[in-house]
Amino acid sequence: MEERLGIMKSTNNIIGKKNSSIPFVDLSAQYMGIKGEVDKSVNGVITKGWFVLGKELECFEKEFAAYCASKYAVGVGSGTAALFLSLVACGLEPGDGVITTPNTALPTISAITWANCRPFFVDIAPDTYTLCPEKLECFLQNNFSKFKIKAIIPVHLYGNSVDMDPILKISEKYGLKVIEDACQAHGTEYKGKKTGTMGTAGCFSFYPTKNLGAYGDAGMVVTDSEKIANKLCMLRNYGEKSKYFNVEKGVNSRLDEIQAAVLRVKLKYLDTWNQKRRGLAGVYADLLKDTCIQLPVEKKYAKHIFHLYVVKTKNRDGLKEKLMNNGITTHIHYPMPVHLQPAYKDLGYSSGTFPAAEKCSEEILSLPMFPELERERVERICSVVKEFA
Repeated sequence: MEERLGIMKSTNNIIGKKNSSIPFVDLSAQYMGIKGEVDKSVNGVITKGWFVLGKELECFEKEFAAYCASKYAVGVGSGTAALFLSLVACGLEPGDGVITTPNTALPTISAITWANCRPFFVDIAPDTYTLCPEKLECFLQNNFSKFKIKAIIPVHLYGNSVDMDPILKISEKYGLKVIEDACQAHGTEYKGKKTGTMGTAGCFSFYPTKNLGAYGDAGMVVTDSEKIANKLCMLRNYGEKSKYFNVEKGVNSRLDEIQAAVLRVKLKYLDTWNQKRRGLAGVYADLLKDTCIQLPVEKKYAKHIFHLYVVKTKNRDGLKEKLMNNGITTHIHYPMPVHLQPAYKDLGYSSGTFPAAEKCSEEILSLPMFPELERERVERICSVVKEFA
């Protein structure tokens, strides 16, 4: 599990010591900073003995909706479930087409196929690594009349925002639903608005490594539509409108009380943690600005919250090995575009179809990034990167 999360605990607690390892993320350090509050909240849930669809979730939904400046928030079992249930709640039917990007975590596509919809891909902008509006317009001009395309899922990736204004304009032109994948964008802003609040619905993951992470799986959908919110509440709980009265073909996908209690504590710190990430990103940018390493881009329209700090270099594998040999853990997000994954070979895409996304997968590398990461360690990471570059 720890390997899957990308968690590697430091083997040396002496900060800044030259031979100490640097983890990619350290969730235990975050926990120790809020241990008293978390323990009290979790113990409170256990003492009350109410674990599903209770007051903690109700309060967290209201607090998260307020944080996003959205009218409604509905807690679900995961970010994948948030996307899947949003597609269903927005009225998509089996066989409908959903456009998204090939440069995303696989769960984005899993949600589409789980809803029995057909994924269509549009290539990314090479500087932000997110869905390219110009390529989206071109795709729709050539394909809209051929297929039952009903929705777009723009993915706010690595903590950065998609350029939403042209996406929304295009969606209005073609009558498409916009379901934002904000699973890596808790607190990201686009022209002063929180991501997840500009489309029909916005989906969040609270996977443990996210900027706002639970201690297990959890997710949320935000929307300004009362109709969609009500349908989501039913869909997540077997389609129940009232006890044992089912009006929808729903599933079991509920954000439980313990996770809600943890997330309520963490939400109070989210902006502070995001600001620390932005500060660390500034250190990276300052120390690596004169190298051949391509650094993350923050457009004027966006407030990047650096869920990941992703750099780009032609000799990515060499840099990764160099850092590993110096005790620095890195990861690749993501080493294979979704359209080339064996699980989706039935979609008929081949290598070369989306050149920007494919080039990205060969050259990107995620450096350590978490709020508790000390500046001295960032300086050491940058020293190794500069030595390599």
